[in-house]
Parts: sequence; C-alpha cells; structure tokens
Amino acid sequence: MTRLVIDNLNFSYDDTDAARNICLSVDKGEFVGLIGPNGSGKSTVLKNLYRALKPDSGKVSLDGDDLFFLSHKAAALKLGVVGQENDVPFDFLVEEIVAMGRSPHKKLFDIDNEHDKYIVHHALEHLGMANMAKRNYLHISGGEKQRVLIARVIAQECDFLLLDEPTNHLDISYQLQIFDFVKRLGVTALSAIHDLNMAALYCDRIFVLKAGEIVLQGKPEEVLTPENILNVYGVRCDTRIHPITGKPAITFLPSGKL
Repeated sequence: MTRLVIDNLNFSYDDTDAARNICLSVDKGEFVGLIGPNGSGKSTVLKNLYRALKPDSGKVSLDGDDLFFLSHKAAALKLGVVGQENDVPFDFLVEEIVAMGRSPHKKLFDIDNEHDKYIVHHALEHLGMANMAKRNYLHISGGEKQRVLIARVIAQECDFLLLDEPTNHLDISYQLQIFDFVKRLGVTALSAIHDLNMAALYCDRIFVLKAGEIVLQGKPEEVLTPENILNVYGVRCDTRIHPITGKPAITFLPSGKL
C-alpha cells in the first residue's frame, strides 16, 4: 500500500530553484531515505511536506488525500515531524514538551485528561526518559532533546514520520539509538540523512538529490556504489556488503597518500 506520493514538486527561493520535478513514493511501513550533498534540497523537500514552505507547483497525496488541502489538525493526526534544529524560545518541562503532541487530539480549551497523561508517560517510557519528565528541556543534552521530540511524536499517535536529519550533530550512540527506535516503532518514515552508512543500515529505499533534483533511487546496495558516490559527492570510496549486517558498508578514501 502506497501512503505518500509526490508528483512533480517544485520550489524556489526567489530566483533559485531548490527542488525541481521531485517525484517519489513511500509505501506503508517503509523507511525511505533522502540523501545528497549539503544544499541538494533534502530539507527543502521535507519542509514543503510539513508545510513550513509552500511549493510553487506539484501535488502531494497522503493516504489518497491531497496533503495541501488537509487542515493542519488533520495532517497532524497522520504526520509527525522531527527536525535537526529544535530551539524552544521558552523553558518547558520535558513532560510538557511531550504533552504538546496531544494537541491534534484536543479542542482549543481542552485540558489534559488521564488518558493524555498516560500517553505522555508511556511515550517517555518508550524512550527510557520517564525519570526525566520533570527536567527542564533547555537544560538537557542534544541527544536527550531529540529523544524528547520523538516521544512527542509518539504521543501524537501518528504513524508516518518526517525526519529532517534527526541525528545530525549527535554522537554515534544516540544516532543508533534513535534510528533503532524508529525502526522498532514499525511506522512509515521519510528521513533526510547525512551519514551514508546510517542510510545504508536503516533505509529500505533511498532517493539521492543533487542540485535540487532526484538523480538516483533504489535499494541501498543499488544506490550506494563507489561510482554513484563519486558522481554525487565527488569522493572516492570502497563499498562492500558487511558480513554481519548484510548491508553496504562504505569506507571513504583520502584523495592523496596517507
């Protein structure tokens, strides 16, 4: 079952094309990756999907409905977003941040009921953060903040995640922990990913962007070849199937002698 279909999406910043003729689909339960060099359009595509930006043209269908005609509340019941920059202008408790995920399920002046509190606590437990519920969000580490924001998405009770480089700037243990958790959730996910080895390890399919256009797509072993990586990123590498993971493992090679 195909859940998301993007058909000829175009977006420009003033006179600069940032996304051109983007066409892709995501099936139910898939973890699909968007990769490409800095400035290739990964975040731009995702921001158009969660409506931080408005496309110049194109159509996006989510579960058969035109995404851009859904109300923000209806879209939030289906789509959850975790970005790479998560500054909060005011200080909130961790549990208050997670409770914000309950907003799409409530009317304007509704207060949290016992069910809401249960969902929030359950989401924090999932991320191993129940003991941090009363901590100030601004005073926890970057990796902990990302886990809080994923807990907020879980509390939102949506089953399609848009992830905009959610592990960028995090150390390797947090990267693995976050992607492991998303995979265990069994939800559908579309994620911009900076690290090619992470993309190889977790993605079912990969779309490669370069200068705002999709130039490659397929399974990780089809896309992440030395030739393709050289053409897209301009770096040499060795790619082999890892004997334990069964996934491509990429070793980048220096341009000069060691």
